[in-house]
Amino acid sequence: MDFFNFIIEHLNYGWVWFLMLLESTVIPVPSELVVAPAAYFAAADRLNIWLVILFATIGADCGATINYVAGYYLGRPLIYKFANSRWGKMCLLNQQKVEKSERYFYNHGIAATFTGRLIPGIRHLISIPAGLSKMHFGKFLLYTTLGAGLWNCILAALGWWFYSFVPESQLEETILKYGNLLKYVILALVGLAVLGLIVYHFMKKKQVPD
Repeated sequence: MDFFNFIIEHLNYGWVWFLMLLESTVIPVPSELVVAPAAYFAAADRLNIWLVILFATIGADCGATINYVAGYYLGRPLIYKFANSRWGKMCLLNQQKVEKSERYFYNHGIAATFTGRLIPGIRHLISIPAGLSKMHFGKFLLYTTLGAGLWNCILAALGWWFYSFVPESQLEETILKYGNLLKYVILALVGLAVLGLIVYHFMKKKQVPD
């Protein structure tokens, strides 16, 4: 049985929570193949859309907290050692990916734990540099919840919309197709938001008298 068929046959709030927990650690679970199908069946009155978003976000928070604690207490050498190990490679992880998430975090500050939740390839790793930098846990959890909640709302809206025109037999194919497009759209929006903040701070700095 493949992953998507497993999701369809076992879809409930507990599995949504657990799979999103895994997705927010280093386990390569695609969130679009969890939240979007759950929302699809919520549109069919098999689940509640708000509970889908809630359990998905709580699961993301739990998984992100595991990464945060690992970064906070294990430190960079052990994190890199795991990333380069056989187990790390089984999780599609390597040191370069961890370093990429670190650069994103240090370039964008604590807000990276919010925006990073929306970026493919960084979303599930951004919590590690937050832990490595000893970011305040309350702030980390707040930004993580906001970012994960927004991402889950987007995926839930997508799944709900699919119910109006996509037969269940074509659901996986459609989610993967639109999911890839969605990633590019999100990357563009995050890029524009970051650019806007840079311009705003630059203009504000120019207005300050010497």
